[in-house]
Amino acid sequence: MLNNGSKRPFLWFKRLFSDRKDRRAHGEGPLQAPHPSGLVKRMSDQLLLLTHAAATLYMAGLIWFVQLVHYPLMARVGGRHYTSYQQLHERRTTLAVAPAMFTELGCAAYLALRTPDTISPVLAWAGLLLVALLWLSTALLQVPCHNKLGKGFDEQTHRRLVTTNWLRTALWSARGVIALVMLSQ
Repeated sequence: MLNNGSKRPFLWFKRLFSDRKDRRAHGEGPLQAPHPSGLVKRMSDQLLLLTHAAATLYMAGLIWFVQLVHYPLMARVGGRHYTSYQQLHERRTTLAVAPAMFTELGCAAYLALRTPDTISPVLAWAGLLLVALLWLSTALLQVPCHNKLGKGFDEQTHRRLVTTNWLRTALWSARGVIALVMLSQ
């Protein structure tokens, strides 16, 4: 990518200095640095967008793994060990997902409420709406299934968990697309 002369990978860096004017080109004297507050704002906006994308893409990848590998294999654990497995699963999964989910929620809310000039407010609000739907799905559909499975394996509850989790898989996939589009703007 770098050998073909493309400068596209460095557009994010160029954007940081977009208000910099080459005064020499206009005969106006030496090159002037951008105003520090403008540069800091653009850098903090970029850090926010990168953090947002990292949390969202982490969750999008994780949910695909959970949907295709982890949840289907729950049925193979066996009745004798299933209750302790499910309880450990809930505790350890919380450690893996809670920091990313809260980071994603905070970033999405901030982006919607204080949308940087470089991104579309429609994308920011759509992203926040999807986060709200994800949290609602988790609280109303998947957590009750996990709570019931914590008392022992039940095939119907397991099937409901796998089926309803497709909603979260689709929502996080859409969030991943939104996060990448925001980065490219």
